Amino acid sequence: MKTLAVQFIKYAISGVIATGVHLVVFYGITAGLWPALTSNDPAYPVLRWLGGRAAPSALTDGERAVRALAANGVGFVISNFAAYLLNIWWVFTRGRHRWWVEIGLFYAVAGVSLLAGSALQTWLIAHAGVSTSTAFGANVVVSLVLNYGMRKFVIFKG
Repeated sequence: MKTLAVQFIKYAISGVIATGVHLVVFYGITAGLWPALTSNDPAYPVLRWLGGRAAPSALTDGERAVRALAANGVGFVISNFAAYLLNIWWVFTRGRHRWWVEIGLFYAVAGVSLLAGSALQTWLIAHAGVSTSTAFGANVVVSLVLNYGMRKFVIFKG
């Protein structure tokens, strides 16, 4: 039992780091490159202080959702590489699959999680008018649950 608890704590710490990478990329893009945050977004005051911009007022919720989706995709690729490295170095035991199958499965599982979380995020923004940050938080929760189970029981040797 102790081993499972330690592993989960390591996974959680690794997840926080990977999520931090994702957040930096996501908010770097949505507050800079492709502004997608409204001025009443919960993250906007901090990002404005750091030099971020709000989305143009003429931007529709649908356009904002597309920008958030694109930023999430870029964040996915970068943060999942960080997560993979942390998982193989610190959390799980490799060897259930060849390395190329392992990383392929890692990204495939993460991709399914991305699709599920992003679908929810996009729907919440475009149809429920939820803030970009709140919708992104829902995305993160869905991804966390799906990823841990698949990584532990399918990709790595527990």
